[in-house]
Amino acid sequence: MRNIIFFGLTAAFLCLALVNPVLAVAQENYIPSVSLDNYWTTFGSPQLDASLAGTNEFERGDTVDLYVELTNYGRIMGFEADKKADTKMEQTLADREVDYEREKTTALGITGTLRSSTDLIEVKSGDQVIEALRSGEKSKDPMTFTIKIASHAPAGEYPMELDLSYDYQYNAEVDADELDPEIGLRGFQSSYWYQRANETVVIPVVIKKESDFEITDTKADLNVGENDGIIEVTYKNVGEETADDAIARLSVFKPFSSTDDQAYIGTLAPDEERTVKFKIDVDSDATAKPYSINSEIKYTDLRGETVISESMKIPVNVSPAGRSYALPGIIILILIVAGGAYIFRKRRS
Repeated sequence: MRNIIFFGLTAAFLCLALVNPVLAVAQENYIPSVSLDNYWTTFGSPQLDASLAGTNEFERGDTVDLYVELTNYGRIMGFEADKKADTKMEQTLADREVDYEREKTTALGITGTLRSSTDLIEVKSGDQVIEALRSGEKSKDPMTFTIKIASHAPAGEYPMELDLSYDYQYNAEVDADELDPEIGLRGFQSSYWYQRANETVVIPVVIKKESDFEITDTKADLNVGENDGIIEVTYKNVGEETADDAIARLSVFKPFSSTDDQAYIGTLAPDEERTVKFKIDVDSDATAKPYSINSEIKYTDLRGETVISESMKIPVNVSPAGRSYALPGIIILILIVAGGAYIFRKRRS
């Protein structure tokens, strides 16, 4: 019966908060319209903590879900008599109030907002809600937040801040018309005061150490119709680990083609760079304009695993085909031969 009363009043309060959001957000306290007798002042409140379910280590460029579990470590620190209970009915009411006061450590309507302290990690999801969490309980279903890690975020630990806001029962008051020896309190009433609380919990997210690459320089000027054109690309390891047996690869598309679209780099340590060359053919009907060709690096990491880097774009400028002098030369040669033949025939005649 006691639990039914508590949850009924909790539901009533939450409905009131939904109907009147100004009351739920703007006021720190929800004060009941009926003031009854208060026999006890109770010391204590909810105390929420958060932890990740699963690993907190991820790779740069990842988009991942964080599963955040909440635990309520709140406890009652003590009671202090506020009104003396002289009669048997008052003693009964005081005992009943103690039972209700113990709900002070329950957090109600918990809203979690995840914030990133750096531009390198973006929070992609909105607020998460847990209806209630009693003292000593862990949330049955975790809060789920989606984060996106920047492609070239340096390895290290990044603190994510989880802002938690909730309501809890600040005080309980009771009253009754009379005490019946057989059925107990007649005309029993109870009212509750609620208060809003805010907590911030830090959740560390770790970006793993690994190799990472950038293009620092290119020489890629080609002409329409050119065969075996050379492009030079300089790759730099901007990560924290050495890449072994690294091979740069191109992903060519029309109007380009190549039979030499891979280049061996070898071992590339952090902050080290290497320049490689590729041979590229350009179609004769290609449009002269700037292009970009995707490239990637396949390598072996320190754990002996084969890894393929994120795609990197190589800017390539294609110019119009150079003017050909072959046809005019042929025409001139024909004219010379024809003129010589004419002169020769004329002299013989």
